[in-house]
Amino acid sequence: MKSEMIIFLMILVVSCFSTPAFGQNKQSAVETVLDLKLQLIDLDAKQETAKLKVQQLEEALKPENIEHSLAGVGSTRPEELREQRRRQLSIEKKAADAQLEQLTLKRTQLETALAAAEVQAYQQSAGGPGIENSLRAGFITPTWLLAMGVLTILIIAVVVCVSVLLRMQAIQRALR
Repeated sequence: MKSEMIIFLMILVVSCFSTPAFGQNKQSAVETVLDLKLQLIDLDAKQETAKLKVQQLEEALKPENIEHSLAGVGSTRPEELREQRRRQLSIEKKAADAQLEQLTLKRTQLETALAAAEVQAYQQSAGGPGIENSLRAGFITPTWLLAMGVLTILIIAVVVCVSVLLRMQAIQRALR
């Protein structure tokens, strides 16, 4: 009874290790291309918003517009107020310029990734449904299959050895 239970457990372990996890499939190259294109569209909108903000800040930084924005504020030191407003707008403009630069860098990275994904999608579409492609699509490589085969043989050998040992112990107990 024990040896049959051990054999059942070992077979269960082997079957768990040898079945691929279908829930963890990677995106196909076509899906990656579409995803990257959507990211580029989103990035375009962010870039346009950042460009508009930079233009607004450049306009607001003009001396006449700074004076106009402070026209209703009474002060004994209007020059200090104008300088403070100019510094505040300059800081905001530097931040907006930095954001625009980051978005431009991100755009370059996305365009590079998109080009690579398009090449991969083309290669996948041109490859056809050969055995090698179907193995690669399921993440089952020949090396992985070999490793699972060796592991299965090793587990079967251990099960046989344990089974033989348990039978020998049972025979020894029966002889006593």
